[in-house]
Amino acid sequence: MSPVRRCSRTACRQPAVFTLTYVYADSTAVLGPLAAYVEPHCYDLCAMHAERLTAPRGWEVVRLPVETSGGGPGSDDLEALADAVREAARPPARREPDAVGEGSETLRRGHLRVVRSDPGRGESGAPRGPRD
Repeated sequence: MSPVRRCSRTACRQPAVFTLTYVYADSTAVLGPLAAYVEPHCYDLCAMHAERLTAPRGWEVVRLPVETSGGGPGSDDLEALADAVREAARPPARREPDAVGEGSETLRRGHLRVVRSDPGRGESGAPRGPRD
């Protein structure tokens, strides 16, 4: 197996120098320096195909700067990658319970919910209905 990675485009035999990744949630194609490892959902491109890259209508192409020093990823790159992985793994923030009627919702499971009465309103402060 050759240590040089080739362009992912059909019939192209040029060495890859860029990696293309899609962020479907943001309708964005990200073209950056060649990734250190081959990823299953990324495409390695040669300079010519990277230059000619276009995105579908409504999508944005983000071209990350490529360092020509050849020193590999720096400590800032590795820290940014680690931060991104941590952020993706973090559970979503809990939102505050919604106010419902005279109480506040504390738990919801499907169509059922637990509602706690407002502690500031006692029996005497509660509005009375027509039968009271």
